[in-house]
Amino acid sequence: MTTGRTLLFTGKGGVGKTTVAAATGLRCADAGARTVVLSTDPAHSLADSLGVPLGSRPTPVTDQLWGQQLDARERMEEAWGDIRAWLVDVFEWAGVEGVEAEELALLPGLEEIFGLVDIKAYAESGEWDVIVVDCAPTAETLRLLSLPDVLRWYMERVFPTSRRLHRAVAPVLSRVTSLPVAGDAVFGSAERFYARLDGVKEVLADSERTSVRLVVNPEKMVIAEARRTATYLALFGYGVDAVVANRLLPEDISDPWFDRWKASHAEHLTQIEEGFAPLPVLRAELAGEEVVGLDRLRALAEDVYGDEDPSTRLHDGEPMRVVDDGDGMVLELDLPFAGRDDVDVGRHEGELIVTVGPYRRSIVLPDSLRHRKVTGASFRDGRLAVGFATRSAATTGAIR
Repeated sequence: MTTGRTLLFTGKGGVGKTTVAAATGLRCADAGARTVVLSTDPAHSLADSLGVPLGSRPTPVTDQLWGQQLDARERMEEAWGDIRAWLVDVFEWAGVEGVEAEELALLPGLEEIFGLVDIKAYAESGEWDVIVVDCAPTAETLRLLSLPDVLRWYMERVFPTSRRLHRAVAPVLSRVTSLPVAGDAVFGSAERFYARLDGVKEVLADSERTSVRLVVNPEKMVIAEARRTATYLALFGYGVDAVVANRLLPEDISDPWFDRWKASHAEHLTQIEEGFAPLPVLRAELAGEEVVGLDRLRALAEDVYGDEDPSTRLHDGEPMRVVDDGDGMVLELDLPFAGRDDVDVGRHEGELIVTVGPYRRSIVLPDSLRHRKVTGASFRDGRLAVGFATRSAATTGAIR
């Protein structure tokens, strides 16, 4: 049993990711690993799957397994209190009062941010051998995992300027308007808020410690969403180490009524295996009854993993690499399933700006590349390659 591992499960809503996450956690615990299964999914289905009521603290399920429904409100109140109070004052000044002002002061995404903080704290505590995270459906998970990059960019680029500007204009504003002006306490809270997130990306994007597993069903729409998810996860540096093809029709079904379904499942399974190669594709058949409770979860885990250790890293690929091709250095970024027209690359000072579809990532270049000239970029077979020469300059090459 591999210890010190965090496993993130995500997929389109309804594919069975919560059940697979719970089964994985139980399998790890049965093997002797001290395991906690955390859920960031607001649907609160983890407790139903385990058959045990869960709260906002780890709840014992077996001798080695705990479950928890992450509720970040307490941590949010601690770190967001001064900011929230200021926002409430601003909204009340604008004519929004009472409950409406209180609710508007809780910005969208805050609970997800503090969910990340909790996951990081668990991973660094040393208390758990394996941490299994039942993530929200893919769209929410992508937003969750992109937050560290977005906040880092804001705090490093915009926040210092905002604070200096505030110090310059606050005395004037206070004389000419009654608009509540943020004080040092608000800016201090923002800095502490960001400090709690510092290092989250390093924990979750470290493929030695963390893996993402995509759960899919053999359906066209589900597979299409999983492909997009794999692309965007790679963009932000998160390593997918396996795909779980869930709810496959059993081979021993002989009723002719299911023939078309079986043929469809076989076709889609081939698409999954070929499309996601070289990732391993784990299989789970459609159960004859609802997978609820420990006995049925153990049966599911046996179906998915067989003799495989679920806590181990199932695929060794790295989404981003820096290699020497003899003519200079090349930054390679795997973007599976993306098309050439979906990808755009730019450079700003010591950062490489990569856009894929609706998502944009600012990649801080390592010291070995920061002062080198960009010689060009190419995109072939799902891989972006950006070339860097040996002399310093800052320019951008077109994608070939």
